[in-house]
Amino acid sequence: MEIALIGIGKIALDQHVPAIAASPDWELAATVSRAGTVEGTPAFTDFDELLVTRPDIRVISLCLPPVPRFDYASKALAAGRHVMLEKPPGATLAECHALTELAKQNGVSLYATWHSREADKVADAKAWLASRVLRSLTVTWKEDVRRWHPGQDWIFEAGGLGVFDPGINALSIVTEILREEIHVRDATLVFPENRQAPIAAEVAFHHPQAQVQATLDFRQEGEQTWSIEAVTDTGTLLLTHGGARMFIDGVEQGASQDGLSGEYPRLYAKMAALVQRGGLDMDLRPMTHVADAFLLGRRETTAPFHF
Repeated sequence: MEIALIGIGKIALDQHVPAIAASPDWELAATVSRAGTVEGTPAFTDFDELLVTRPDIRVISLCLPPVPRFDYASKALAAGRHVMLEKPPGATLAECHALTELAKQNGVSLYATWHSREADKVADAKAWLASRVLRSLTVTWKEDVRRWHPGQDWIFEAGGLGVFDPGINALSIVTEILREEIHVRDATLVFPENRQAPIAAEVAFHHPQAQVQATLDFRQEGEQTWSIEAVTDTGTLLLTHGGARMFIDGVEQGASQDGLSGEYPRLYAKMAALVQRGGLDMDLRPMTHVADAFLLGRRETTAPFHF
């Protein structure tokens, strides 16, 4: 199937383009970007022009920041195109619900992707936890925004999510592996005094019998930390490296995977299957937790942040 990639920035070039190139399901037929291009691929700077001149491209993958994404997604859906959304699927929950209804009205597929759910050991962690009683779950998600989002000021603007841009990856894993539903009960959000989105956060969740909490920080230097520890009645599970490695009571399970290995290829395989069978995949639970953290969170101010 032919697909168009919209927004040719770091994540598109690092992950989407290689995943599409390696896939037996997809051919990258066009790109839309103000500046970025992919060698050998027809490049547009205007999305409306793409929709009008390339009706043969039936699938659109959106890699734009969350705030402008709704306008592009709604145009694509209204034009009868299937749409794949980079995380988070929108700037607000209301936008995501509106896109869902628009996809239904036009009989096309819509996929809210959560790439961290496709990390190598997430499915194994879910299976291991399924038969155990959770006592506590602790998320520690600390990374260097300068390394992963160099110069991307949008991430600290209103709607950019700040530290929840990576933090939502952790929440996508937690909502996938836990048997029980959770919801935010308390949060503290740390805002640089010159920014509109938090650079760090502490979030506590309600769970039927366990203590569940998350520590998120965009100021981590040196080694990056993306871990989830689950203490149960019969042992302790630890996911590290964003879900790529898993330990049970300190013993690593299976071969380790590096970084985002396999995550985006699995997303594109799922999108191909979704388009072929029809339907929607719009799990908004991770985004609901972020929205609730903003609603409930106490605001603290810290020193200005500059890239």
